[in-house]
Amino acid sequence: MSILFQGRATGATAAKVSLWRKFVMFWVAHLRQAVTSLGEIWLTPASSLLTVAVIGVSLTLPVTLHLVVKNLQQVGQGVDKAAQISLFLQQDTNETQIAELLALLQADPQIAAVAFIDKGQALTEFKQSSGFGDSLDYLDDNPLPHVVLVTPADTSAAAASALLKQLQQERYIEIAKLDIGWLERLDAIVSLVRQAAVAVALLLVLALLLVVGNTIRLMVLSKKDEIEVMKLVGATDSYIQRPFLYTGIWLGLFGGVLTFLIEEVLMWWLEQGIARVTQLYEGSFQLQPMSLAELGYLLLGAILLGLLGSYLAVRRTIMQIDAAGV
Repeated sequence: MSILFQGRATGATAAKVSLWRKFVMFWVAHLRQAVTSLGEIWLTPASSLLTVAVIGVSLTLPVTLHLVVKNLQQVGQGVDKAAQISLFLQQDTNETQIAELLALLQADPQIAAVAFIDKGQALTEFKQSSGFGDSLDYLDDNPLPHVVLVTPADTSAAAASALLKQLQQERYIEIAKLDIGWLERLDAIVSLVRQAAVAVALLLVLALLLVVGNTIRLMVLSKKDEIEVMKLVGATDSYIQRPFLYTGIWLGLFGGVLTFLIEEVLMWWLEQGIARVTQLYEGSFQLQPMSLAELGYLLLGAILLGLLGSYLAVRRTIMQIDAAGV
């Protein structure tokens, strides 16, 4: 009896868990559920592959339109000669005035390059290209003016047109010319394709949310009995939803990878035809594929779509299970 009274009676004690251990246990639990959800996808290969294929093919269209816009912008940026402004100087402009004008133009940050064509050089080139040959030697005076070719730093139609209006006000300039009609048409095409890409992307985002949501909803309903048992033992909604959310993430990730592979094949196929056309026109255009940053945005967007679609579906389905069990 004395032994019983020597110590103080104690009951169950709660061990304190350190913050570091809580942090590790949190991520271990998430990792376990992520791996488990990946296994669930593996157990239903037919429906999972179909969902991944739908995601991959659906994302291919807006991504392709984005790459079209990207390459069209490259075309617009690579046509410096087409955006050149021709400045025809006054006939009585002397060498000092020409040097003053060239220095002024070269110091302008809106101008990328300046080239001067002497009227004597222009007449020589005109003889060679016009076919008149020696007939022009009988002219008393050279009728051609000095010409300054100005390449804008920004070759867009709006920027080139604004620079043209500015240069027309400069001294010693008789006429300033710029053919921006085709640049304006190119800008309009780029804007149209960009708007189409946004519209198509919004429609496909809605479609993908429905596809992923339907897949997750069927998975939740197939585990209805398990969910009801987990509810009885005190499992929270967030704990029940988490594996399905990871399933949506995996589906989005695999769909994004599939989109990238489709785009790579498509770019390779188009590059063959573009190379032949470029060779015929003796050009140097090179198709720009998806960059590493764009790939990251694609995968992130696909993952977020999968996560959002699965969250909406599992949340609504669990609420329906709760309502049916009441």
